[in-house]
Amino acid sequence: METQNGPVVDGVDGFDFQHRQRVASQYQISAVNKSRLKFCIFLHFLLFLVLLLKLSPEILDRLDIFIMELEELMVPKPMLWEYIWAGNLLFAFIGLSAASRNTIGKMHFYALGTFFFGLCPIFYSGWYYYADMMEYAETREVKNVATWQGYPIAVLWYVFIALAFQVHVFSIFFAERLVFAWKARGVKKSQ
Repeated sequence: METQNGPVVDGVDGFDFQHRQRVASQYQISAVNKSRLKFCIFLHFLLFLVLLLKLSPEILDRLDIFIMELEELMVPKPMLWEYIWAGNLLFAFIGLSAASRNTIGKMHFYALGTFFFGLCPIFYSGWYYYADMMEYAETREVKNVATWQGYPIAVLWYVFIALAFQVHVFSIFFAERLVFAWKARGVKKSQ
């Protein structure tokens, strides 16, 4: 706190506070990457809701709930990778918990779970729809590819794949940056 025209300690010009006002770099890195990770997890939740809409006719059918409007949409049957990817939402909650408590072990678990249950199903789906995507990209005709409501399914999935891939890669990157920042907490810099 600065005083105007008040007593000042001898030998001090009033700007000696600058050395005490710095925040250690690991705390700055932690704060920035926590907010970025939370944003990525928010995007993951949005993607989960999109996939949940796609899975809802099958889920309701297994629960013996019949909604005519959903049945008329003729949504393609879900594949196993879609359920695995949807289960990845559990790791998002683990990541949020780890970020709020600065828990290194949980953050590693989140990053590994996101890789195996988030990225691996995405890679598989990209491989699975690759032939249809290339067929549509070369011919721009839907007669030889699977469609839903007149749109090529492979193109719709590749949009989802591109978004999910980016969200998961950035989530893993920010999680690992947080781990590095948290490991540096007790380390003193030598000057």
